[in-house]
Amino acid sequence: MEILTDINPTKLSIKAKEVFNNLSPAELIEAALQNGEGVLTDTGALMCDTGKFTGRSPKDKFLVCDEKTESTVWWGDVNFKFSPEKFDALLEKMLDFLEDKRIYVRQAFAGANADYRLNLEIINTKAWHNLFCNNMFIRPNEMDLQNFVSDFTIICIPEFEADPVIDGTHQANFTIVDMTRRILLIGGTGYAGEMKKGIFTVLNYLLPQENGVLPMHCSANIGNEGDTAIFFGLSGTGKTTLSADPNRGLIGDDEHGWSETSVFNFEGGCYAKVIDLSRKKEPEIFDAIRYGSIVENTRFIVGTREVDYHNNSVTENTRTAYPIHYIPNAVEPSVGGIPENIFFLTYDAFGVLPPISKLTVGQAMYHFISGYTSKVAGTEMGVKEPQATFSACFGAAFLPLHPTKYATLLGEKIRQNKVNVWLINTGMTGGSYGVGSRMELSNTRAMITAALNGDLNKVSFTKHPIFGMMIPEHCPYVVSEILNPRSTWTDKEQYDIAAKKLANMFRHNFEKYADFADTEILAGSPE
Repeated sequence: MEILTDINPTKLSIKAKEVFNNLSPAELIEAALQNGEGVLTDTGALMCDTGKFTGRSPKDKFLVCDEKTESTVWWGDVNFKFSPEKFDALLEKMLDFLEDKRIYVRQAFAGANADYRLNLEIINTKAWHNLFCNNMFIRPNEMDLQNFVSDFTIICIPEFEADPVIDGTHQANFTIVDMTRRILLIGGTGYAGEMKKGIFTVLNYLLPQENGVLPMHCSANIGNEGDTAIFFGLSGTGKTTLSADPNRGLIGDDEHGWSETSVFNFEGGCYAKVIDLSRKKEPEIFDAIRYGSIVENTRFIVGTREVDYHNNSVTENTRTAYPIHYIPNAVEPSVGGIPENIFFLTYDAFGVLPPISKLTVGQAMYHFISGYTSKVAGTEMGVKEPQATFSACFGAAFLPLHPTKYATLLGEKIRQNKVNVWLINTGMTGGSYGVGSRMELSNTRAMITAALNGDLNKVSFTKHPIFGMMIPEHCPYVVSEILNPRSTWTDKEQYDIAAKKLANMFRHNFEKYADFADTEILAGSPE
């Protein structure tokens, strides 16, 4: 087979023993079972293991450094340089490796808005990986396929391992993006999420520079009146739970773009964690795990084909991948209008930040770059007390450009469209972790609903003395005493000490971005 892209006119010639093109989910499931790649659960989902790697390996992800990327990419601890010559040599080795292999090929889209869509050509050696791509990317119809020309090619070969000495990788596994040749190479790892996040990295590079579109690591939903809301938040902040509102349609749960006219999902499916999943806690996700879906690194209840979602013997990062239409309230196409409200979710284990507060444009950019949440004792080895965690733009691992590029674009869009930006603390109230208690989910939902309904436009606000955000004095269906975090602490002096300590953490973290930030962003810093 030959692949011709409309960006790079040179043909990529791929030879293989057998080529299966755009197989249906049923055919891919049959192939995966025949190949010994997985087994069926009692709901019909395909259960597969990802091998040695049960998550992404960010230290083994590279970008080719050439004329296109050398002066535009944010090189450093996130983006590692890879030479064009080494890339070409590794590509040839991978193509040679495929000559006696069976491959599964798929054409798909990344981007529900056709104006900014990326046409993908995907080559897999694992049938279940091809099913994953069918679930996670947007599925073309027959007419789309008639004139399909690829913009970007994914070649994913878990069985192929690099030689770090010869090939220039850190170790045997690798993910390498060539923005000029428009190719994503993945080898030595069976973790399917590398394909999804590799393309997210590509979109994070192309869309802001070429289209003025802001790529976002967020979930999004839409109300009955057509009002769109965006939810940013790191793991454990409640992003999935709070965006899954039965009274609102789901645009998407993880990756979106914000253009001049819309917010649109990059994906055609959902990739959700399933550790401790239950129908009671997450009914939509639980019921989406059926025929056509995939579960990764899970185990059965002994003597049954029922998944034991509490079993973490393989990893805490057990996951499911399913097409978005498996969620009952998903909107298709996955597109909404310009957002009216943006929510930054954080689990503040220090109990300092208000449960809901309103941000200025400058504060929004500052907190966007900061991407704050916290870890608590017991969540990771060695964590004895609450620890602040910062991830730029709530997704530092996927940012090829400097974080201030995305923050500035966010600020422009907020200002132009007069969008409300809210900071939501789903963490501690009445004291830090170990003393206070976690904010009740019912209260958080009520505050978000009040913001969405416009109820908070009718109340008075007071300014936080250190962080500067505006705190509502009243909120429907919420006891007013919990709105100001200082008032929930028995020892007010200890609150002041904790608040100043967290503010110092913010300032210290921001030092590495300060030289690239403008005065408006810097003004969003705690006082």
